[in-house]
Amino acid sequence: MRNIGIDVDSLTLLDQIVRKLSDGFAGLPVVDDGQGDLETMRPVLEEVASRLTDNYPYFHPLYAGQMLKPPHPIARLAYMLSLYINPNNHALDGGRASSAMEKEAVAEIAAMFGWDQYLGHLAGGGTMANLEALWVAGRSHPDRMVLASTQAHYTHERLSQVLHLPFRKVPVDRFGRMDLDGLQRILDEEQVGTVVATIGTTATGAVDPLPRLLKLRDRYHFRIHADSAYGGYFRLVDSLPSATREAFDLLGEVDSIVVDPHKHGLQPYGCGCILFKDPSVGGFYKHDSPYTYFSSDELHLGEISLECSRPGAAAVALWATQKLLPLERKGTFASHLAAGRNAAIELYHLIAADSRFLTAFPPELDIVIWLPKAASASKASNLSRQLFEQAAKHHLHLALAEIPEHFFDLEKAGMDRDRTTLTCLRSVLMKPEHDSWVGQIWTIVCQCLNELD
Repeated sequence: MRNIGIDVDSLTLLDQIVRKLSDGFAGLPVVDDGQGDLETMRPVLEEVASRLTDNYPYFHPLYAGQMLKPPHPIARLAYMLSLYINPNNHALDGGRASSAMEKEAVAEIAAMFGWDQYLGHLAGGGTMANLEALWVAGRSHPDRMVLASTQAHYTHERLSQVLHLPFRKVPVDRFGRMDLDGLQRILDEEQVGTVVATIGTTATGAVDPLPRLLKLRDRYHFRIHADSAYGGYFRLVDSLPSATREAFDLLGEVDSIVVDPHKHGLQPYGCGCILFKDPSVGGFYKHDSPYTYFSSDELHLGEISLECSRPGAAAVALWATQKLLPLERKGTFASHLAAGRNAAIELYHLIAADSRFLTAFPPELDIVIWLPKAASASKASNLSRQLFEQAAKHHLHLALAEIPEHFFDLEKAGMDRDRTTLTCLRSVLMKPEHDSWVGQIWTIVCQCLNELD
């Protein structure tokens, strides 16, 4: 069994592979880099190590709070190896090998959605990737409105403001999915250019009803941008609810897709990916540079990206990870995603079976929202905060979230509806190890609730 902690064993392998990289440049003259000896760095690095312990143990399964998943060891090693070269994936001059690796890795992500013709690249994260999607949407449908659900990531409203695009929120149903009746009313009132379909909301993991959205697109002729920054990789998982499975199966029909390898893709921050189904949108990026793009007639990634300098290390790490763990159904990578989802389902059933707790609905992906029962929504919210703090004393780290009260059946639970949101506990069980740790997590939760009585 692998020890769950800070990985130090892989540094032996890194030492060997760095020497292989060094041998590849052995013909160069020796240069004194003037950066000092290692001993002068030691006290600074020791202080860095000490400072970094002021963090939650994000790598451990007892961290079941925010969307923080440790990079795979091969991603860390490949990233560190690349830093000895420090390539820049803007132009081929700055990152020949890493640019080729980015194109190959992005092609594998596109293939996961069934696309062999597309335009796409890596980005600094989901925010930058979504910015490019909305920028292209605005260029395609100037001055037309962008719509996203009230549970969509806040970045869509903020980025629409940056791009001077009108924006409006669409209500959600009790399962956190976009309410398509509410959407249709807006479509009848407004000139809508783009609808953002969230494929895995960051609060609850809800998946918007893409099949009906596609039918509305046929009638109203808007673009559909799939923000699957969190949920995109679940296309590889077979054990999804039927409606959720149908949405993932139809992802290839949308106009653009964002997925974040630095979430479920086992990558260090920051690594997002933007894909466009129609490669001709590359014309919107056309620009001139007097010095950048002349080393090769091949496509430079900077020619299809709003970002300029970007770390080639991110591409190298992603390429290596996908080489070790291919993006295929029934493969090891997919089984790890399924394990996290299994953990979430198990936790949901434990909560639902305990009369002291209340949960909203079964998880579509691997996120569970829940809270202790109390006489009112306000008292339950206060108790959630206390349980959050008490659990941390036992090294179990959860998260808090403000969730609309209509996600919960408060009447059935006998709770007064005295506020419009509830402060809930939110558990993101995205590590495969969570599948074997749910029992211990639940034991700690129950112990903590008993201590609060």
